[in-house]
Amino acid sequence: MGRSSSAGERPERPFAPTGQDAAPWREVSEDDPERAHAPPDTAGDEARLVARLRGRDEVAFNELVRAYEKRVFVLVARMIGSRAEAEDVAQEVFVQVFKAIGSFRGESKLSTWIYRIAINLSKNRHKYLRTRDAGRQDPIETVDQGARFSGAGPATLTPLDRPDDLAAGRQLEHIVQSAILALEPAFRECLVLRDVEDLSYEEITAITGLPEGTVKSRIHRARAQLKEIVESALGEKIT
Repeated sequence: MGRSSSAGERPERPFAPTGQDAAPWREVSEDDPERAHAPPDTAGDEARLVARLRGRDEVAFNELVRAYEKRVFVLVARMIGSRAEAEDVAQEVFVQVFKAIGSFRGESKLSTWIYRIAINLSKNRHKYLRTRDAGRQDPIETVDQGARFSGAGPATLTPLDRPDDLAAGRQLEHIVQSAILALEPAFRECLVLRDVEDLSYEEITAITGLPEGTVKSRIHRARAQLKEIVESALGEKIT
């Protein structure tokens, strides 16, 4: 997979393709009335957005990016473990969406299709990084500033209030992220989609193409493995 420019040279938003597929997207200003803040609410809204994307509507593309960029980045970051690489792959996700929107048949939700692209690109990049730089990628400190994984139950985020809690939370976040990366890729993707992205089993099945029973089994095994790895790193049991 070709690499994009370094983080310092990476272009600012929006995530516009380059080269012959480039579209002259204008930057949508913060007070643009057409600026989207959330994904489409209804099937009709989604169908209209897809139609605009197929027509190479530049505002529609910026709306798409702003609606999904944060969740795509979090998903990719959890799958890869490197903030710089996650930023690179997240941009590639939207480039692929731009290029392939004509092939979207509407058999699933647009978000499902986008997450499927994100998962596939993440797995490819993670495999590439493990082959090229085993043990050298820098794990992200936090995905959401001021939040961390809770110590019990599924991998969920809980708020932090005090500075000492924040420091402890960052240390635990580092441990948990390393543990997630140590999981088998098939287990990791199901865990991240369920416990980080908070998707339903039905949505995970649509994204991965796996039967629901297999999804549930992999999530259960991933949680057990994650708990074991974290307990080993902490030197204590998590109750």
